[in-house]
Amino acid sequence: MAYLYLLFFVVALAVWVYALFDAVGSDADAVRLLPKPAWVVIVLLLPKLGALAWFALGRPRRARTAGPVRPPSPFPEYDHPNRARAATPQEDEEFLRRCRERAEEQRRRAREQAERRDQDGPEETRD
Repeated sequence: MAYLYLLFFVVALAVWVYALFDAVGSDADAVRLLPKPAWVVIVLLLPKLGALAWFALGRPRRARTAGPVRPPSPFPEYDHPNRARAATPQEDEEFLRRCRERAEEQRRRAREQAERRDQDGPEETRD
């Protein structure tokens, strides 16, 4: 029976602390029925009753979030609002040309490194 009382005490304490932090952290303009400082005092002085009253009467109503208005994009990487985009087709072609040149340069360097590795032969291990 003592465990039941202890459990009731811990639950009541947790609800009271949550209500107190919720009352303190709420927007003063959104609190219902009484001013925010009055709710904090009520929750502090009347722990169980004040917490229940806060949840029932004073807590601001949370705005319901609507679901997505359209299905998610199959390419979410394009949904970023500040993503860089080409202003003209010529800029887009220029960007693609530079990407191809850079890729060819990287392939050329990789081939050269592979050839040098093949010419040097396997490295000997030192003891």
